[in-house]
Amino acid sequence: METRDGFAGSVGNTPLIRIPLLSEATGCEILGKAEFLNPGGSVKDRAALWMVREHERSGALKPGGTVVEGTAGNTGIGLAHVCNERGYPCVIYMPDNQSQEKVDILKTLGAEVRVVPTVPYRDAMNYQKQAGRYAAELPNAVWANQFDNVANRLAHYESTGPEIWAQTDGALHAFTCSVGTGGTLAGVSRFLKERNPAIRIVLADPHGSALYNWVNTGEATMTPGPSITEGIGNSRVTDNLAGTEIDAAVQVTDQEMVAMVYALLRRQGWFFGSSTGINLCAAVRVAKQLGPGHTIVTVLTDTGQKYQSSLFNAAFLAERNLDPQAALVL
Repeated sequence: METRDGFAGSVGNTPLIRIPLLSEATGCEILGKAEFLNPGGSVKDRAALWMVREHERSGALKPGGTVVEGTAGNTGIGLAHVCNERGYPCVIYMPDNQSQEKVDILKTLGAEVRVVPTVPYRDAMNYQKQAGRYAAELPNAVWANQFDNVANRLAHYESTGPEIWAQTDGALHAFTCSVGTGGTLAGVSRFLKERNPAIRIVLADPHGSALYNWVNTGEATMTPGPSITEGIGNSRVTDNLAGTEIDAAVQVTDQEMVAMVYALLRRQGWFFGSSTGINLCAAVRVAKQLGPGHTIVTVLTDTGQKYQSSLFNAAFLAERNLDPQAALVL
């Protein structure tokens, strides 16, 4: 009998899915790590579990303690699930530019949600900094601190990277994904580069982020934005991302992303979120750069269910001059 033990035991070991539309158009094998099949619905379940576990191991998080985090949503959802399983209260700070669906899910899961004004990281009232201060003031509490807690990166070094290597028999040529905290790209890059330094690691970035410029120039200067994507892009290099071997970066527009997610919805049956759209656009770009016959792996971060009020809302898109009917250019 093959079973998995509880929520924590169900995190990871997600399948690698071939995307026929993109593979056949490019002559490459474009494969997506199906992270939306984690029990909390996203790639962030891995980081959530590892961070809580590391706080427990260090003794910082004791029975009855509270887990506090600043998050755009998916990490908070993962934390709320893990906290429910392990018996910890969970307090989530979120910027007010995220989808209402994420707030509603977090409340349903029992987390205390504090939605705060969206301000830059340098501002003392940034949602991450507010979460850190609150955790420091609250007895028997920890700040998950997903951006700079390298247990996030460790999750992907210990699980996602080895899974990709095993699922491809080591026969991949490139890995690409977008970056928010940097944990996924950093952990996977470290594992894959140890096995084969020739594997190309490509950072995918939306507009309104500094990471594309950081990879290409060494300076984390912002590109024009904003983007409608949630939870990816950054104005700074996090501790998780620092020191990561990255070979290149590509930048994807919101219109390219919208065309991708709608084409896959209508032509292939997939209902993906915006981060996944960015990742798949980047995978196509990398495939074109490498030429036919290569294998590119990316991350299918989450589904579109959390974005019905934005990415899948016709009025929202029209206000931003984004056309879901636009042809997907491959």
